[in-house]
This record gives sequence, structure tokens and C-alpha cells, in this order.
Amino acid sequence: MSLTRTVPLSGPWLDEREEELVLEVLRSGRLSLGPMIERFEEAFAERVGAPYAAAVSSGTAGLHLLCRITGLKAGDEAITSPYSFAASANCFIYEGAAPVFADVDPDTLNLDPNAVEAAITERTRAIVAVDIFGYPCELDPLRELADRHGLALIEDACEALGATYRGAALGSHGPSAVFAFYPNKQMTTGEGGIVTTHSEEEWRLLKSLRNQGRADTDGWLDHSYLGFNYRMDDVRAALGVAQLEKLDDILEARAAVASRYAELLGDVPEVETLLADDGDHVRSWFVYVVKLPRGVDRNRVIANLERHGVQSRPYLPCIHLQRYMRDIYGFGEGLCPVAEDASRRTLALPFHARLDEDAQGYVVETLHAALETSA
Repeated sequence: MSLTRTVPLSGPWLDEREEELVLEVLRSGRLSLGPMIERFEEAFAERVGAPYAAAVSSGTAGLHLLCRITGLKAGDEAITSPYSFAASANCFIYEGAAPVFADVDPDTLNLDPNAVEAAITERTRAIVAVDIFGYPCELDPLRELADRHGLALIEDACEALGATYRGAALGSHGPSAVFAFYPNKQMTTGEGGIVTTHSEEEWRLLKSLRNQGRADTDGWLDHSYLGFNYRMDDVRAALGVAQLEKLDDILEARAAVASRYAELLGDVPEVETLLADDGDHVRSWFVYVVKLPRGVDRNRVIANLERHGVQSRPYLPCIHLQRYMRDIYGFGEGLCPVAEDASRRTLALPFHARLDEDAQGYVVETLHAALETSA
């Protein structure tokens, strides 16, 4: 069977402005540790309402640095969501802390604060709260929990740039937050991430640790701390500056694509769409995920979509059921039933800012047909 069309899962919005700024960096000869990094950091901090931002090589790197600064170590525990990308737990495992998974709310798919509280022990030192699929987590209840128990709260906002919680942008609320810029994110630098913080001391330490532990007062090859090579280069920062300039347009376009999907999927009663916004939570659209009915063979749906040129992915496998998690920690099914049910049924459809209406119609039509043959 020859495909007549292909609808890719995602795609970045890049144009002449990105080329212009990347060329500016290339012609300057300052490819790393140059002025474009600070330009990007300052613009990003202003955008999200944080006083400080430190660009890093990836969202994972940013999460890891915050866990290092928190002081997590062997024998400690950190709580996070089982329904997320593996980095949400790997970040503190790197420091020797043991992962503890609290189940998610069935509607938001974010951490259930009651489950988090039940998971706290005398060994708990931190909570890594995820804004899954761009939907803000219950930041205030989690912050209250963290404050009451003397825990660090790290916000994994890697999927949520542009989202707001209780009227304020994520990144502006106080807890240090990490954003990521992989090509399927709201904005992209290819690879890369950024940490926002409200602490000047933490910001300076972040900039040092990302650069092999070199402090402001150190010489060129002197190092005050054991650090990492987690720098972002100026070429990626140039992409970031250009993307920030059009971020409002990107977010608006992604929201419009999501709205069209919701309308089209109204005629496909077999699927559930993601939770709508409310007065406290305004989603920033990262991916478009639907929940399939129980009993449907999701792999068969994916294969049927692929045969017709429609890319899709099972979003997301539970972290605690990944093979290495089972092997190292002995996790198994039944630990987080709400997350596990969602993980078995959720499916990401093609989604990006420039996905046209005709392609969306084709995706939904093809999904409807695939569901009819995959029950």
C-alpha cells in the first residue's frame, strides 16, 4: 500500500528570524559562553515573570542541577509523578535518592496532593511536581505540603511554557521551575532547557554547576565546585531568542489547533479528550492526547493509523513500570492504579502550531475508522 499523505506527529515553527540570529552568532565567532546566552536568559525570565533564569543543555540537566543544589543524597527519598517522562524521576536518582511515586488525579493527570501527603516519610526530602501535557499542577497545595514538612519543591514545567496557575505564569510563583525546548515543545532550541529561580544565590550556583563548577571569582581553568558540562551554546540561545519573539503567535496557533481537534472529536464518542481549563488552570498545549476506551487494542490503533500515514504515540508509559525501574527497585503493576489506567489508554495525535484543518480532519477520520476495527 502506497501512502497518499503523511501527517507527522510534531513540527517546530522556524523561519527567517531564526536563520538571522543563528547567522549573527556564527559571524560573531562566539559560539559558546557568549552574549546571546544572557540575552536569551533575560528575555525568558521577563517572559515568565521570574527574576533569574539559567539556560542549560536540556530540561533533564536543569532538573538534575536543582536536585544537586537541594542536597539530595543516598538514603533520601523524593516523590514524583509516575505519569511523566522518565527524567522526572531520573533527576534525583542521579544523586542517589530513591524514587517514590504518588498516584495522579484522574482528571488532571497531575500529582494528587493527598497521595503525595500519604507518601511522605521521615526520609522524604523533595517533591518533583510535573505539569503534565502543559496543564498546571496543584502548585499551592503542594507548596503548602512541602513547607509544612520541610521539603524542597521542584517544578517540572518542561511541558508547560505559557501555562498559568491562578492567574500567574508558571515560573513566577516562587518554586524553582524547569522548562525544556525539544523540537516538539511549545518553543524549541533543538536541544536545551532553562531553570527559573527567585534566588540570586541559587542562580549563581546554577550558572557555576552547569559550567563544570567554575564560579564567578575563578580563573579560566579554576573550579570551586564539582560541576557538569550542562551549558547551552549560543547557537541554541539564538534559536531561543527568535522563538520567544513569536511565542505568543505559537501558543495562539497551538490553542487553535487543539480547539479544532476538540470540535472534530465531538463526533467520535469513543474517545475522551484532556481536561478543559478552569479559573485556576490554563493549559499551554504541548501535545494533543486522547484517552481510548478500555478494551481497545491501542497498538492496533497505532498500526492502523500508521498504515494511513498518521503518526501517533502511546503517551505516556508509567515511569515505575519501565524495565530499569522494575529491575532496580522492584516496582510492579498496582502501585499507582490511576496512572497505570491512563498510561494504558492515552494516545498522542499529530499536533503542532501549523497543522492545517484538512490534516486534522484526516487524522480524526482515520482515528474513527481505526477504532471501529480495533475493539
